[in-house]
Amino acid sequence: MSKGEITALMKVEAAVARCLLDAFLKMGPVKASNFAGRVTRFVGPLLPVSKVADRNLQIAMPSLARPQRKRIVKGVWENLGRTVGELPHLSRLQENTPSGPGFEVQGAEYLEEQARRGGSVLFVSGHIGNWEMLPPGVARHGTPFASFYRAAGNPLIDDMIRKLRDAAMAPTPMPLFAKGARGAREALVYVAKGGRLGMLVDQKMNDGVEARFFGQPAMTAPALAAMALRYRCPVIPGYVERLGPARLRIVVEPPMTLPDTGDKQRDLETLVQMVNDRLESWIRRKPESWLWLHRRWPKALYR
Repeated sequence: MSKGEITALMKVEAAVARCLLDAFLKMGPVKASNFAGRVTRFVGPLLPVSKVADRNLQIAMPSLARPQRKRIVKGVWENLGRTVGELPHLSRLQENTPSGPGFEVQGAEYLEEQARRGGSVLFVSGHIGNWEMLPPGVARHGTPFASFYRAAGNPLIDDMIRKLRDAAMAPTPMPLFAKGARGAREALVYVAKGGRLGMLVDQKMNDGVEARFFGQPAMTAPALAAMALRYRCPVIPGYVERLGPARLRIVVEPPMTLPDTGDKQRDLETLVQMVNDRLESWIRRKPESWLWLHRRWPKALYR
């Protein structure tokens, strides 16, 4: 969209977003996280999309009673609000602070080993905790990575978000590949040349491959598995755990063992399933930390 196509409504939306970001900055990371979390915890469950989250929980964890699901949905909205409130502060968060705002990295040795090794690597994660902290936190251990990016519908707001992400990654800005066929091709070339790429693979992809997720069939994006098997590059899983307001732990796990049976399709499906299983194990530990707001399973389960 060109500047000439920016509407008056977009300008109003952008002005509101700018005021909120400025307010979050003035509050500081802890107050911004607490304020945004309280607002979304109250407002979010009233929105229609919360019915999708509740249905998702019924599908994934049928043993949960209604009060448990309501508590989790409130937690999902609180985590999302905190993630937004903390976004302007990510570039200022320090590692290994004794208390208060900051972050720590569990499994940093896997990042440092990869930094020494060099070459292509794929980082895999999901929308868990404050997922926005994963790229800058990993970058500070010598392994900055490129990622896929879905632009916000309002280009003015999109520009604000990109600037905040670039600030968090400074001084090592990394490429952002647009979601879609063209971005996938560009990412493939990037990895082939030895680049590092991070992917959030927890959302539904209608033309993906079918794998199991929480015991149900779930169409899953195969790109990460396809690249890993094609280039035999490490796949390093990791996620962000929320410890408190603007206090985060990045959990990095050892590289996954890639299947190698000689059957390409079978290996692809196996690796996709391995990734789904890893995501599920993280989500089960703290269900409210995952973004349950999208329709992850087949349409028939939502009728």
